[in-house]
Amino acid sequence: MYMSECMEKAMHVIPQSHHQDTPVYLGATAGMRLLSAENRTQARIIMDKVTHTLNKFPFDLRGARIITGEEEGAYGWITINYLMGEFTQKSSWFNFNTDENSFETSGALDLGGASTQITFQPFLNDTYESPKNMLYFYLYGKYYSVYTHSFLCYGKDQALLQKLAKGIQGTNGILYDPCFHDGYERVMNMSDIFKTSCTQKFYMAYPFNQIKIIGAGNYDKCYASLHELFNTSFCFYSSCSFNGVYLPKLKGNFGAFSAFYYVLEFLNFTSSEVPNKDTLANILREFCSRPWNELKKQYKNIKENYLSEYCFAGTYILTLLHKGYHFTMDTWNRVHFMDKIQNSSVGWSLGYMLNLTNMIPAEQPVSRPLSNSTYVFLMVFFSLILVVVVILALLIFHKPSYIWKDIA
Repeated sequence: MYMSECMEKAMHVIPQSHHQDTPVYLGATAGMRLLSAENRTQARIIMDKVTHTLNKFPFDLRGARIITGEEEGAYGWITINYLMGEFTQKSSWFNFNTDENSFETSGALDLGGASTQITFQPFLNDTYESPKNMLYFYLYGKYYSVYTHSFLCYGKDQALLQKLAKGIQGTNGILYDPCFHDGYERVMNMSDIFKTSCTQKFYMAYPFNQIKIIGAGNYDKCYASLHELFNTSFCFYSSCSFNGVYLPKLKGNFGAFSAFYYVLEFLNFTSSEVPNKDTLANILREFCSRPWNELKKQYKNIKENYLSEYCFAGTYILTLLHKGYHFTMDTWNRVHFMDKIQNSSVGWSLGYMLNLTNMIPAEQPVSRPLSNSTYVFLMVFFSLILVVVVILALLIFHKPSYIWKDIA
């Protein structure tokens, strides 16, 4: 239904004369990757239905497929750096340096419901210990070596199910959860918790079919419980993120988007002038301690299932960045939570489209148009030179007669 509504809106926005020339691409992400791993036949049926629906519209459908986690991470990285102009701004009349390390790009942090991705350009002198995590691009005449990894089951929704599945162990069907507000209660079917492969590692036989979640509202205990989802006890490389996955030394600034942004925007954290880990921890500590009834009265327009999970989601984001990706007090201010860049939405989809339509050339264009500020500067600069030359010419060729006599 949502897809049909989206396509119908596109039909009204795009002039009818361009319908047949407008390419359409569809990429399915972690939710479908998860389903495909669990039930490939069901995933294929869904993708066939999606393709059938898209073919009903008068556009040029060029494919619908499930993209890999590495592709999703790379496309997010391309989107951020394309919108920020990082691929082209280093090439100018005044900078002929072709050292790959001199082309500073921003990393990308993406958080969805089923997976999370980290992608960035490591230091040039780093040894790439895990080739499967490296992607190589040739864009605008420059080479880029990019690290990327996608953690399936560590999107915020699947992470919550993992936490609940782990927390159930040793209970009698009642779970007092510090990641939910005091006074909040929810009943969940056990089948809903263990229906995904992400929670199967915690599965065991239980004498009950439902579990009752009772909120305890304690940020510090919530943070401690989420730490247990990240296994940092082993690493076969020089450095790892978690679960034994290779992670090079973090480099440069990072744009954090999707759920990273939406959750922290609700907590008014993205507007902070000097964001840091302790500030977010204090915000969450106060927010998580608020009674559920008080929260419902203040946020009447937000659906309860969303409102009830902001304490968990915010704490999970902090834990993921700190415990998972190892952003410290010294590097936290390099993470910038963003939704748009120059009025364009940040996400993997723009990078996906740019890649498939070849809108990012491999070679640097022969000439680049000057920006308005550069054009004005050059015009003023050369105008001043012209004025100086004219004045000097007048002084030289129109000297007073007594000066010529003295010279004679």
